[in-house]
Amino acid sequence: MTQGKLLVANKTTNGSSSGQTLVSPAPPSYEEATAGISAPCYNDVEMLTEFTWDDRNIRRIFIRKVYSILMIQLLVTLAIVALFTFCDPVKDYIQSKPGWYWASYAVFFVTYLTLSCCSAPRRQFPWNLILLAIFTLSLSYMTGMLSSFYNTKSVVMCLGITVAVCLLVTVFSFQTKFDVTSYHGVLFIFCMVLFISGLVLAIVLPFQYVPWLDAIYATLGAILFTMFLAFDTQLLMGNKRYTISPEEYVFATLNIYLDIIYIFSFFLQIFGRKQD
Repeated sequence: MTQGKLLVANKTTNGSSSGQTLVSPAPPSYEEATAGISAPCYNDVEMLTEFTWDDRNIRRIFIRKVYSILMIQLLVTLAIVALFTFCDPVKDYIQSKPGWYWASYAVFFVTYLTLSCCSAPRRQFPWNLILLAIFTLSLSYMTGMLSSFYNTKSVVMCLGITVAVCLLVTVFSFQTKFDVTSYHGVLFIFCMVLFISGLVLAIVLPFQYVPWLDAIYATLGAILFTMFLAFDTQLLMGNKRYTISPEEYVFATLNIYLDIIYIFSFFLQIFGRKQD
C-alpha cells in the first residue's frame, strides 16, 4: 500500500536532502476503507429491521424461547377458560361481578402499553416476565368471562377451530416463500378500517342489534388477526424482509399470544351460541 504514506519528491541525484517536499497522503480506496469491517447482525436500536440476521443458532434459540413462553400462556388461558365455562359456581360469581372484568381490562391495557411502547421494561429481566405474566392473567380473565356467557359446546368447538387455524397458519408461515412482512402497510390499512367499523357498530348496535352486521365484523376481525398471526410468525422466523431483534422475545410472544386470543374471541362471536 502506497496510500497513507508520506511521499518525498524532488530528490537530487547525488542523495542530497535539499528541496524535499511533503505531499499530502492520498485518500484510501473504498476496498481499503471497508476491509476487515463486518456489518452488524442486527440494529439493536430498532426493534424491526431489515433482515441481516445470519446466525441460525441464535434464531433457533430465539424461536424456542418464544414458543416455550407462548405455550405456558396458552395453557394458563385454557385453564381459566375451562374453569369459567365448566364450573357453575365460578361462572355465576364472575357474571354477577362485572367490575372485575373492567378492572382486568384496565390492567391489560396498562401492561400492554408498557410492554409495547417501553423498551426498557420489556428487556429487563425479571420485570419483563412479571409484566408478561400480569398481562396474561388479565387477558385470560377477560377471555374466560366472555366464554362463560356462551354454550359449553360452542366454546369447545371454537377452541378446536382456533387450534386448527393457528397450526395451519404457523406451518404456512414457516414453509411458504411468500413474504407477508413486506405487506405491513396493507395490514395497517385493514386494521384502521376494522377500527372505524367498530366505532360505527358501537354507535349503531345499542339502538338496534343487527346479527348479520355483527357477524360480518367478527369475520373481518378473524381474517385480520389470522393475517397478523402469519405476519408476526414470519417476523419471528427472521428469513424474510423484516425481522425482530432476538432480544425482543417478550414482544414477539406478546404479539403472537394476542393474535391467538383475538382469533378465538372472533370465532366465538361468529360460531358461539349464547346461553339461555
